[in-house]
Amino acid sequence: MSFGGPQWPQEPQQQGQQGYGQQPQQGYGAPQGYGQQPGYGQESPNPFPGAQGGGATPDWGALADASASRGRRRRWLMIGGGAVAALVVGAIVATAVVATGKKNDEAKNGGVPTGTVSPTAEPTPEPTFSSVAPPPPPNPKDYISDPRKDKAPLSAEGLFPGRKLTMDKRPYKKGATSATTNCAAVTQGGLGTVLKKNGCQRVLRATYVRDGVAITVGVAVFPSEAAALKAKSQATGGVAPLAGAGVREFCRATVCLRRSNAVGRYAYFTQAGFTDGKKVTKADKPVFLASDDLGTFTFNQIYARGRAQASAAAGAPGE
Repeated sequence: MSFGGPQWPQEPQQQGQQGYGQQPQQGYGAPQGYGQQPGYGQESPNPFPGAQGGGATPDWGALADASASRGRRRRWLMIGGGAVAALVVGAIVATAVVATGKKNDEAKNGGVPTGTVSPTAEPTPEPTFSSVAPPPPPNPKDYISDPRKDKAPLSAEGLFPGRKLTMDKRPYKKGATSATTNCAAVTQGGLGTVLKKNGCQRVLRATYVRDGVAITVGVAVFPSEAAALKAKSQATGGVAPLAGAGVREFCRATVCLRRSNAVGRYAYFTQAGFTDGKKVTKADKPVFLASDDLGTFTFNQIYARGRAQASAAAGAPGE
């Protein structure tokens, strides 16, 4: 198969030309060598290869043809070798050009561009970002801790809505509700004094009942978070049980479960016991469970109040 390169030439053949090193035939009358005495018919060595027999003079034309043939062969060999070398060099150069081009493409196109050039050859500006961070979203706890932000309407029915509540598939029926600014009037033991000393502004109460267990929760509102935390830590006695709306008196002259907690500027207190007046012991898990449920529900309701006000503030113009 040929790839278009030069072909190796064949040495031209000429009729009657003698090959290099062949012995021509000698005829009668060949020249005598120095000091030799050849006889009639003897052959004498020919000192000039290529000379024709029967003459003493070399065949200069045959020698010239043989020399020209050898020169042509050497030239063809040099030309062919030069062509192969040229092809090798050309391939190396082409490979270098391709490799260099590939390297340049990768260098030019690599990385993430920080600026581009428009069709008018004008560089487009790099993207800029504001160094001012956006304000964080309002914190719901801020709105239930600061009376200047905690402006939403507050009522017992608003804080304890509906006729019942369900916690983890445990339904509780709601009884009576109440609200008063006379905080000490709806307490037992020394809790009234604690509330008054810490600046209690009002108490909202609600009662729930389930399976013979009644729970009253009372939420006391204070002017600050610090005041609510103090009331919680100083609490003694408890919130007075709230009967009515289908719930008879409970936790009178017996032992009941009392608890207290606080979130924001709200402190809340629970009192749980049996509706039949039975004394509560540590083994009465239904009473503890009911107290936990009402405490969790109250915390969630207060926090939801803060979340609703924070969400409204975030969506208001200029906020």
